[in-house]
Amino acid sequence: MLSLAWQTVKARTSGFIGAFVAVLCGTALVAACGILMESGLRGGVPTQRYAAADVVVTGDRIVRPPGGDVLAFEHAAEQPTIPADLVAKIAAVPGVKAAVPEQTFPAVVVGPDGQVLADKPSFGHNWDSAVLAPFTLVEGRAPTADNEVVLDSALAAQAKVWVGGEVRITTRSAPVRYRVAGVAEGRGDRQAALFFSSAKASEFAGRPGQVSAIGVQGSGDLAQRLEDVLANDHVTVSSGADRSAAEFDDVSQTKSLLAILAGSFGGYAILVAIFVVASTLALTVEQRRREFALLKAVGATPRQIRKLISVETTVVSVVAGVLGSVAGIAVSHGLRGAFARIGVVPEDFALSISPIPLVAALLIGIGAARLAAWSAARRPSSINPVEALGEAAVQRKDVGRARLVIGWVLLAIGLGATTLPLFLRGPLGAAMSVMAALVMIIGLALTGPRVVGAMVRVIAPKLPGLSGYLASANVVKDSRRLAAAVTPLMLAIGFAVVNYYSQTTMTAAVQQETTRSITADHVITGVVGVPAEISQTVRDTPGVTATSLVRTQVITSSQTGDSVQVERRAANGLDATAAGVVDLGIASGSLADLTTGTVALSDAHAKWENKKVGDTVDFWFADGRPASLRVVATYRHDLAFGDYVLSSAEARAHTVAGTDTAVLVKSADVTALNDLTGRYPGLAVTSGVAAQEQSEQRTQFLLNLVAVGVILGYVAISVSNTLVMTTAARRREFALLRLVGTGRRQVVRMMRAEAVLTVGLAAVLGSVVAAVPLALLAIGLTGVPLPAGPVWVYLGVLAGAALLALISIAVPTRMSLRTRPIDTIGLRE
Repeated sequence: MLSLAWQTVKARTSGFIGAFVAVLCGTALVAACGILMESGLRGGVPTQRYAAADVVVTGDRIVRPPGGDVLAFEHAAEQPTIPADLVAKIAAVPGVKAAVPEQTFPAVVVGPDGQVLADKPSFGHNWDSAVLAPFTLVEGRAPTADNEVVLDSALAAQAKVWVGGEVRITTRSAPVRYRVAGVAEGRGDRQAALFFSSAKASEFAGRPGQVSAIGVQGSGDLAQRLEDVLANDHVTVSSGADRSAAEFDDVSQTKSLLAILAGSFGGYAILVAIFVVASTLALTVEQRRREFALLKAVGATPRQIRKLISVETTVVSVVAGVLGSVAGIAVSHGLRGAFARIGVVPEDFALSISPIPLVAALLIGIGAARLAAWSAARRPSSINPVEALGEAAVQRKDVGRARLVIGWVLLAIGLGATTLPLFLRGPLGAAMSVMAALVMIIGLALTGPRVVGAMVRVIAPKLPGLSGYLASANVVKDSRRLAAAVTPLMLAIGFAVVNYYSQTTMTAAVQQETTRSITADHVITGVVGVPAEISQTVRDTPGVTATSLVRTQVITSSQTGDSVQVERRAANGLDATAAGVVDLGIASGSLADLTTGTVALSDAHAKWENKKVGDTVDFWFADGRPASLRVVATYRHDLAFGDYVLSSAEARAHTVAGTDTAVLVKSADVTALNDLTGRYPGLAVTSGVAAQEQSEQRTQFLLNLVAVGVILGYVAISVSNTLVMTTAARRREFALLRLVGTGRRQVVRMMRAEAVLTVGLAAVLGSVVAAVPLALLAIGLTGVPLPAGPVWVYLGVLAGAALLALISIAVPTRMSLRTRPIDTIGLRE
């Protein structure tokens, strides 16, 4: 059977090209997602500050709720500290030569022009930890007094200061002058480093009895021994490339983001790949109906037909899968480059490539092809020879009852899911809109011949002229073929439109609610945050109302049946005086009661968790520390403030920076504010707070566009693939039309009319599939049924789909018409 399948594939190479391309592209996309996911686990950048440390011990950023499975975890947004007592415990482990505690805190140099030198992250440390890089003195000596500092050589040159000179440094307060005791040379340039005495560094870190990390130098299997000793201390032991995640917060965040993104993006990719491969293989098998009819007529058994199709598919999918897996390496680098350009991934983040994702993608590609082959082979292998020969001449007009039932059920489920954004606001509602559209698209794909057939019978007879008559006769008699061309085009249009406008609508809703909810006259912002003392100073000014604003996150868990769901949620820190400058839309309780140990919840989340004022709610802070706070208020404006509002002091305490994101001020006297911020380099007074969130939202928006764009690229290839296959398979039909007197131009115009009909039906169905969930999402978020966003994007999607379809139909049509009709009519299908 393998030999026969191989001979068939070689003899009908053109017939298998479509399936080959579908499997190759799908495998490449899945392999790229696998590489990104593995890079989220093992990738990174070369470590710098910990290059001389064999192992680095940090606080555990992985939150695992009790009762959850291995996949029930979340990555904390901030790096937690660890007890200083662990230094002695680690030093006692056999093989440890030195255990060096490190304190890390924000510290920025003020340049000669009075501006902060913040072109890259800048942190202060205790001088004892300099050996972990190592940083070596090239001039001067170590800092011993509280007013002394050692700068790295690049920072000293930028600040134009050397040993013996003075430099102004701001940590979490106004700048203070320090004498430069020395200049040190270290490794790399991702961060600027300042070193203080141990006592001063502990004071600046602000967490007595805690350290940021412990660098360990030793020999042997040190990491494993430390993991065994520290198993109950809630720490992470990092060695090798993982040390960079302990050193650089952006690398740690990137690794977490890549794992999450690749998982969700990969799920979409696998679903689309299976869908595309299945439709392409079904079309390939359908085009060989005469061959299978003849095999049935000469005695081939159903099992032999199924086995032949299965082996042929395996041969094609193995070759395509191997090439696609290798191509996935290039795709992953392209995605990494795109993510780096929009600021999601550091420019120097290196991917981790191993055979595991490549083999997994190959197996998924082969599995998808085998599943599609099994489904496509059911019809030609089950009918008797007489029916087979009859169906070879005239295509079947209807589809199976089971397929129709499944399709109608999916359409019903999809339509029902479109109503979820009316009850689930925020990103979850937007995600539900996309999923609802995708389910509806799959349902329409299954019911396509019936739906398209009904639409064709109404529209086709109105096509003008002889070419229109021919096109009408073709599509009415063979609506299944038209449905095969319409389906992927509809998928591309619907998927592109609903993904884009769901993001723009969500962004507009957040912007709208933020603008309405924040009633402050002025906003104080900073290049590296706003010192906490600023808000207190402003509040002490007569006639002024102000509050700190700390943008942060919390981690929550919920029980759904036997499974535990863990997720990060947006949160904010505010003062009890915030009621004068923000409007949370209080539903119950009072924001005036918001102090340390309390929390306000969004009304929707409180109802979901069955919490009310006075109850206690459990969650985890941004640094992974557990919290159990009393609810003092519930509010409605969750798009602007997230699901949790903490006291600003508590929110600050669980961030590394320890500063405010902004200070919101209700005051008409901007001059006094400018005088105050003038004493703090890097601070500025603006008139709106919404601008702060645009950068993060824009990054998320671009991230989604990149991910969706890659999938749409694959769908576009599938669209072209399907249209070329269906058109090229009609060359004998074109030859017959020409032999009975139809002119070449008439055939071209006939195909042009079919192409216009194909694009029109796809545009209508794709638009409807996108319009329903988008309208309900817009109602749920903004109160009006019109999605936000520029209309030219929608028009551009339609134009791109039309151009793709017209070219994919026109090119094979003209190529088929190049040969003489008498030569073409004798060719096999």
